[in-house]
Amino acid sequence: MLSRTTGQSIFLKLENLQMTGSFKERGALSKISTLTPEQAKWGVVAASAGNHAQGVAYHATLRGIRAVIVMPLTTPLVKVTATRGFGAEVVLHGANYDEACVEATRLCEEQGMTFIHPFDDALVMAGQGTIGLELLEQVEGLEAVVAPIGGGGLIGGIACAVKESKPGVRVIGVQTSRLPSMRDAVQAGGPVTLEPATTIADGIAVRRAGDVTFPVVEKYVDEIVTVDEDEIASAILTLLEREKTLAEGAGATALAAMLQRRTSLAAGTRTAVLVCGGNIDVTLLSRIIERGLVQDGRLIRLRIHLLDKPGALMDLTELIARHRVNIVDTLYNRAYYGVNLGDTAIDITMETRGREQVDELLAAMSAEGYRYSRVL
Repeated sequence: MLSRTTGQSIFLKLENLQMTGSFKERGALSKISTLTPEQAKWGVVAASAGNHAQGVAYHATLRGIRAVIVMPLTTPLVKVTATRGFGAEVVLHGANYDEACVEATRLCEEQGMTFIHPFDDALVMAGQGTIGLELLEQVEGLEAVVAPIGGGGLIGGIACAVKESKPGVRVIGVQTSRLPSMRDAVQAGGPVTLEPATTIADGIAVRRAGDVTFPVVEKYVDEIVTVDEDEIASAILTLLEREKTLAEGAGATALAAMLQRRTSLAAGTRTAVLVCGGNIDVTLLSRIIERGLVQDGRLIRLRIHLLDKPGALMDLTELIARHRVNIVDTLYNRAYYGVNLGDTAIDITMETRGREQVDELLAAMSAEGYRYSRVL
């Protein structure tokens, strides 16, 4: 289905099925496995709001190494609990990742621990690059790899592994349009710091490309594209419904770019698409599903002006019912939205089968003389 929709030959790499729910444990293991006995004795420290924290905690604990993870105060409880569940000591500090990272660096120097950066480290990048080696083994005739970009550790490692083995394979990165730090870095010729922004792809919400990762990305990555919030939400929904797999916002960005045909890949290209993580808060997931339904035209809200008289609402609902559209919520208003005296406005939220059914309903309403507008 994904191949038909995108026009490519799609192979999903499901890193969301790793023990900790994301690819991050590859880089954590790569770094931890190089520790000397003396370094292992003092332990490791990391700053993270989620996936990197769990990867470091899991692999350090497996080897009997103390792990301290500094997480921002705003980190969802489910991620804090999961990190502690993998055996780490969690320190809550700061309003964001940058402040948590400063505290992690302080602890590192104070206690003689080894700092494990989430992306800007050659060993961490090499660990993520094992995905590229696996793809070359797993996908016969691989022609392209599409992966999300945050700080650049994931795509840098994959691109280096793939390009040094098979230079003809194209490597394409995808960022959220709200924080395209690596794309802007490539255009500027070096890392630049972007203003803070919120996104459902929080796993790649990095304001500045890594100093270590940037030269690798600049050398090996062929193209960087962006996707917006609604497109990411739609990709999450597609993975849930069609592939029966759960992805977080960052984990679905690569597929979002393919579904929206943002890349320059030729039709039929044998393309590996990374689903790089599946750790998502269930309350956020419910909102993302709703956004995805709106993006796909399967959830629509209309503001309709009616004469305030008996039977007016019944006539409207009969029209909606004839087109097999399901009403899930209504809200009457006689005082706002520029309603004339003797009229009323009603907001109706409806479930549909998609844009084609919506177009049919709107055409029928226009033919009956209803005045309406879409509520976004």
